Amino acid sequence: MSEARYRRIATDIRRRIAAGEWQTGQPLPSRTELAAEYRVHPQTMRLAYDLLRRTGVLEGEERRHVSVAHPPAMRTLTDPDAPWPYSSETTDTRPHPATEELAERLRVAPRTVLQHETVECLDPGGRSAMLVSTWWRGRRRRHASFVAELGVASLGVEQAHALGLLVDALAYRVVRTRLDEHGAPVETADLILPMDRWTIRLAG
Repeated sequence: MSEARYRRIATDIRRRIAAGEWQTGQPLPSRTELAAEYRVHPQTMRLAYDLLRRTGVLEGEERRHVSVAHPPAMRTLTDPDAPWPYSSETTDTRPHPATEELAERLRVAPRTVLQHETVECLDPGGRSAMLVSTWWRGRRRRHASFVAELGVASLGVEQAHALGLLVDALAYRVVRTRLDEHGAPVETADLILPMDRWTIRLAG
């Protein structure tokens, strides 16, 4: 089976959706039906459907009917320290030794054991809107202020899976470091925001 074949099929399905053959929220034919239409093995069609789900074109669980996905809501980030107003899920709480970068951000020695959590922030429809990974040393403390830097990062495997995007896809990366009243860092976080779901508005 050629890898290019299922990608060509996925491209053609995108074209048919854009042409209005299937509307937002409308189920697509089963994999078996479309495999017969495209004259390919059902496994090839499964790969095409998986690719379209990962890239946000289709939505639905594997082995069930999939439908044309609703476009992800576009949100504007103006305050990277504001609490998330919708539901969220904590997906990882394993401690981590400080990398060189984290050690510099928190002003600790490299390989210092840091507490950690990764939280998946969900939009009102239950779709993943943002990933927030936070690190701190010892007991979590209150902060008085924060600093933030905006950049771009390519997604790793776990991030891409959580956000329904492709590995190595580009996303906004906001590095937020919370500071105590003396300006010393108490925790630092990476906010990963998919570019198709967010705009960034800087305060003036």
